Formats: sequence, structure tokens, C-alpha cells
Amino acid sequence: MEKRNIAVVYGGFSSEEVVSKRSAEGILSFIDTQKYNLFPLLITPEKWVVVLNNDEIAVNKSDFSIILNDQHIKFDFAYITIHGTPGEDGLLQGYLKLMNVPHSTCDVLTAALTFNKYMCNNYLKNFGIRVATSVLVRKDKPYDLNKIGKTCGFPCFVKPNAGGSSFGISKVKEMDNLNQAIEKAFKESDEVIIEQFIEGVEVTCGLYKTKERTVILPITEVISKNEFFDFEAKYTPEKVTEITPARISDELTEAIKKTTQTTYELLSCKGIVRIDYIIEGEKHYLLEVNTTPGMTPTSFIPQQIEAAKLDIKEVFTEIIENAIHA
Repeated sequence: MEKRNIAVVYGGFSSEEVVSKRSAEGILSFIDTQKYNLFPLLITPEKWVVVLNNDEIAVNKSDFSIILNDQHIKFDFAYITIHGTPGEDGLLQGYLKLMNVPHSTCDVLTAALTFNKYMCNNYLKNFGIRVATSVLVRKDKPYDLNKIGKTCGFPCFVKPNAGGSSFGISKVKEMDNLNQAIEKAFKESDEVIIEQFIEGVEVTCGLYKTKERTVILPITEVISKNEFFDFEAKYTPEKVTEITPARISDELTEAIKKTTQTTYELLSCKGIVRIDYIIEGEKHYLLEVNTTPGMTPTSFIPQQIEAAKLDIKEVFTEIIENAIHA
């Protein structure tokens, strides 16, 4: 049987490009090369290129293909691991849909909605899913600092509404620092979300679905040695302790897994998704839905797959084949 050609798409137009490259390296090691030909495909504002042996081969966007050794190679599938635009916000998904190329993540509407933290959380709140109180402000539009402080309280978190990997995020403890934090977040996004601080245990839960089964992965507990789970803590092993499965009650474990599955279905997610929570007492609050979660060998999802005693190559094969035969 002829191997399918898989483009592992990384890069992007935001500060998360460096994280995306690490995820691509992980995914390239996870996908079964006995079954698939793998092509690392870098997207930046300047170029779309396949990077092989330090050579860059231009991608023909008219049919999502390359010319390699005088052969015309069309990609049969795209594994998207761009964290941020255009791979997490629906832009790339729209292009691939036009090209009739199956891919690893959700469709355009779901990607656009989940990329907008404020809109996504308020949508989910309508279905009884508990989320933190938040306020949205837009660049070049007036906002009332006193009103924000009264609504969200202190401390609060200020973060880009569209983005991830904790770029541009601040924990603000008093009114005097609020505007500075908002301006910092505006460097990453035209919209900024100010969110109520909830003190508790941070956990994260992965899930994927195929036509045959739903797999809810073990929950990971996250203990940051920094004041919160910032960029340094996320990508510096000595700055964080990650425990899988999380040290929480069976009742909370089941409740969080149920919320994860419900959220996945409400949003019409596809592929592997990771949902982050904070636990306060016996209540869990949804923080964020990640439709292109990090995939470095030490990222949460690979840890959770290992804890579930699943073969990571088989998991990726399931996801690829399910999308191709959808």
C-alpha cells in the first residue's frame, strides 16, 4: 500500500512560532513513518516552505503541493501544530477545506470561536459550564479601569484574548498596575481579556474522538514554582511540577472528564483537544479550550497518553485515518 503524504504544519504569525516548532519536532517523532511520508511545512508571513535537510522547498498554494526530485507531491493530510494564527483561528482550516485536504483539528467556526477566549467561555457559560468572571477590552476603544477592577476584583489576570503559551499575560494585584498590564497584552492581540483570579489547583484534561471511540485522557495537575503558570513555567522543566494523574478525588476527576467531553461536543471539536481548569474547593472552572495543544515530548498530551498506557504512534494513526475517512 502506498504511503500517504502528511504535512506537519508549524510556524505561524505570532510569538508562538518558537513553541510551534518544538511541537512539530514532537509530532514528527510520534507519527508512524512505516505508514506515512512526513514533510515539515513551515508557514510564516513571508513564506510557505517544506524544510528538508535544511533546504526549503516552496509550497504551491494552488493545490497544496511541492516539487521534490522532479516529482509532484500533493499532501494527503495536514497535521496542524501552529499555536496561534493562522493555524488555531480557522484561517488555515478554511484554506484546507477549499483544497479538500483533511486535517487534524476542528473546522473553521470552532477554531475561530475557541481562539477567542472571551467569546468561547461566554458561549459555554450558557450551557451551565462554570467559567471565571471576565471583561473584554479592545485596542483604540475607551475602557473604564475602575469598572474593570470592580467587576473582576484583585488580583486578576490580564491576557491577550487571542493567543496562548502565556505570552503577554500578567497577574495584577492592584489598580495602579492594571493599565500597564493591558498595554502589555495589546502587543499580542487587538483584544484583551481581564479575568477574575480564582485561587486553587490547576489541572488539564485531554480528549480525542474517532468514529469508533471517545478517549478521555488522565488529568494532569500543574504546580508552578512561579507565581502562576507563565511562559517560563510552561517551557522550563525545573519551574513546574506536573503530576499525572492529578491528586484529586474520584468525584472531581469524573466531573472534570464529563465537562471535558461535554465541551468537546458542544463546540464540535475534532482531533486531540486539551481543556484547562482551576479547582476551587469542590468546584472546577473552565479556563481555556486548546484545539492545537502543545506536542513536545514533555507536553501534557504526550504525558497523558503515556499515563493512559496508549501507544502514541497508534493514537496519531487513529486521528489521521479518522479525518481522512470522515
